[in-house]
Amino acid sequence: MLGASIATSRSKKRARSPRAIFTLHGFTLIELLVALAIFSVMSVVAYRGLNAVLETREHLMVDNRKWRELAVFFAQMKEGVTNAVDRPVRDSGDLLAPAFLGKPDVVGENDAQLIFTRMGFPGQQGHLGDLQRLGYRLRDKNIELLVWPVLDQAPHTRPTVSKALGNVSIFVVRYLDDKGVWQTNWPVIGQNIVLPRAVEVRLGLESGEQVTRMFAP
Repeated sequence: MLGASIATSRSKKRARSPRAIFTLHGFTLIELLVALAIFSVMSVVAYRGLNAVLETREHLMVDNRKWRELAVFFAQMKEGVTNAVDRPVRDSGDLLAPAFLGKPDVVGENDAQLIFTRMGFPGQQGHLGDLQRLGYRLRDKNIELLVWPVLDQAPHTRPTVSKALGNVSIFVVRYLDDKGVWQTNWPVIGQNIVLPRAVEVRLGLESGEQVTRMFAP
């Protein structure tokens, strides 16, 4: 009986096919291919998800930078306009220019849409503490800040020009007169008011947004 049992056990071991033995000790080729296919699909999904996250992050960073630069620009402009003073100047052509000047169009390299005289910065010495002549204009998709070195200018006096804000397609300034009417030019003919009651600035950004702010001199 013992001999017959051993013989039967050996015959069963010999009867197992190589496929059956492989199945007991690992994956079949089909199972490996299926696993690789699933891994490939998951890798693609993970890559696309990561790429979407990175793109969203980049868009958020661009948006944050855009609105931060816009906030800085408006803060700078507000600080200047709210400190505007009644001080006419002599321009480079020896003509008397109003203390506060606004117009839709720019004529020449040294002109601007909005030009005014402002107080110096409190607590500052020298040039920063003196009255300043400033201007703003739109040129080549940029808002430019013009700063004249002196109030009463010589024939060859030129302003320093710097970029105040980029990616701008629209720059419109309006002025509230003494009768409560918005004007596109300042000063208003027939009115003796030197400074407008309010200044409205409307910007159109290259990205499509339009932003309006109002300041009171």
